[in-house]
Amino acid sequence: MTADRHGHPMSETSADALAHYEQAVEDLLFFRPAVVDSTQSVLADSPRSTMGQVLAAYLAVLGTEEKDATEAQRVFAAFRRGLDEESLTARERMHLAAATAWLDGDVHRAGGLLGDLTVAYPRDALALFAGHQHDFLTGDATRLRDRVGGALGAWPEDDPHRGPLLGMYAFGLEETGYYERAEEVGLAAVERHPHDVWGIHGVVHTYEMRGRFHDGIRFLDARTDDWSAGSLLTVHNWWHYALYTLELGDTARVLDIYDSALHHERSAGAAMELLDAAALLWRLHLAGDVHSARWDLLADAWENREDGPYYAFNDAHAVMAYVGAGRIAQAERLVHDRQEWLATARPGLSNRAMTADIGLPVCRALIAYGREEYGRAVDLLMPLRLRLHEFGGSHAQRDAVQRTLIEACLHCGRTDLARTLLSERIQLRPVCPYNWSAQARLEERLGDPARAALARERAAAQAAR
Repeated sequence: MTADRHGHPMSETSADALAHYEQAVEDLLFFRPAVVDSTQSVLADSPRSTMGQVLAAYLAVLGTEEKDATEAQRVFAAFRRGLDEESLTARERMHLAAATAWLDGDVHRAGGLLGDLTVAYPRDALALFAGHQHDFLTGDATRLRDRVGGALGAWPEDDPHRGPLLGMYAFGLEETGYYERAEEVGLAAVERHPHDVWGIHGVVHTYEMRGRFHDGIRFLDARTDDWSAGSLLTVHNWWHYALYTLELGDTARVLDIYDSALHHERSAGAAMELLDAAALLWRLHLAGDVHSARWDLLADAWENREDGPYYAFNDAHAVMAYVGAGRIAQAERLVHDRQEWLATARPGLSNRAMTADIGLPVCRALIAYGREEYGRAVDLLMPLRLRLHEFGGSHAQRDAVQRTLIEACLHCGRTDLARTLLSERIQLRPVCPYNWSAQARLEERLGDPARAALARERAAAQAAR
């Protein structure tokens, strides 16, 4: 029996397949598209390799692509039929259970099993990566941090994969509010591997959350060749760049990024990429910028996917696209389809609760906003605003929904609530042009032009500095 470089035995895996597996794990850690080919190379050489099959299963679910997951579930079930699981190692059996749970839709159980794996085998890089992405997709910030933090002590300083683990840890630190520590750890990851796009991503988040938009642009500009093309995270990191430029008021640059990097005629139509495109256009929509042609193309892309009820976070962004394109009926049809699905969905599906508790109310609020029923949008979003993490994503991603709540409050004249929400935001992020521009609009509604002017000046000063 072969063993990986950390000494974990690999059943039914030849020496050549093991080499392909090691390459695939490295490709995965660094978000290289080649991970698809290197994984297939494992299975081409050793089709009964348990860890090769597990790796392929994780790849199928991590992209939140329903069709990929459905096909992977079929293939994985066929692999398990006739498998003598007693002949496998304990680690392989734990992976089998985690991958099966995820493919069956019990994502939270999969995350727990991956956590048990990491306790028992802290140097299992695949378990750490899959678990980290699980925590991101389910919005579990504490586990996003501590899953990796709890394993790092077992990794030697000179291990070549300690770097990408630091990048993961940086993101977890950022999502739990440890911004300075997150920046420090993320920069250490990037120093080890300049092309570590997840490490870059972790640092970028720290600048976003602290309002250091100019620093974020300088950071990305200084290493453009390391992140701006050729990775599975390219579009998402461009999205972060666009968020910086949006805060600084450079709408022309935002649209240039959108057209060249986020969504265009050559875009693959992957859910993760369409999600970023919708989130960016929605922020412009909230600011009153109309981009009908872009919305139409994006709504077409979402419709062409013909997604079923697989990941509620994606559904909300599809609805953003439909509402932005003025296709309210299409957005309502998606909501109706999900509501019907809930009536028959089995209780063990993680997406069932994510859809019922968060996804559908958010979708309805977005539709209400599009219909200019701002009071209804507020009523739908207020009970959710402290629970939005339950349907996944990061603080930065979910902020599109939080801003929708604020804009709806301003539109419908709920000034007391708007004042409270903006005060919360300003105390947490005093450097944020959006917060101060929204405060200026609130002061105007309250009839205090002097305070509105001061807020506008502060917004402008922060954008210019």
